[in-house]
Amino acid sequence: MNKGCEVEYCNLELRFSRRHIHNLIKDLISEGYSLYWSEDESYLVLSVRTGRKLVKLRFQQLRTGHYKLAGDYVIRDAKLAEWLEKLIGSTRGHAIVKRVKDHHILVENILFGEVIRLVEVTGFKQRVIYQKGPVLSAQEMEDMYASNEGETRLLLLKMEVDDELEKLFAAMTEKDTIKIESCHKRLQTLSHQLLMMEA
Repeated sequence: MNKGCEVEYCNLELRFSRRHIHNLIKDLISEGYSLYWSEDESYLVLSVRTGRKLVKLRFQQLRTGHYKLAGDYVIRDAKLAEWLEKLIGSTRGHAIVKRVKDHHILVENILFGEVIRLVEVTGFKQRVIYQKGPVLSAQEMEDMYASNEGETRLLLLKMEVDDELEKLFAAMTEKDTIKIESCHKRLQTLSHQLLMMEA
């Protein structure tokens, strides 16, 4: 990766255990980064110094005791950007990655750690370099819009299942039978919707 390039991570979503975050901190220190962190009941903020810049990675604490790194980040340090991209792959995370270099922008759509679309943007022109599945004509893309929308709905549905499982875990920890029953009913509904969409 060129040191002069800038990488922007949009809609980033990665999930970690606390032990995983400790290992990330060790990795960054061993790579020579100066960093510090702070924590409250909602967030763990990891501040990484890259030259004169400070990159603040915000890990939201979930009810399950796990953490979620989400949001938008601009990284101008090549080594840190490479580290973050490996992390997206290893955690099967989601992101839209934009690389700005020599008046070109490369945009990668990553879903579950896998690049599903790669587009090059130059001025007002854009060219699809890679797209998972067959390359479609403009008319076919228009015809397939509903199914692409279906894939997005499927992803959102799976994320909703994850959130509901977190709620269920919290309810079971608190031994709240009303919330447990409510979560079970919602999960049954979501499960039925998933089966319908994946059929």
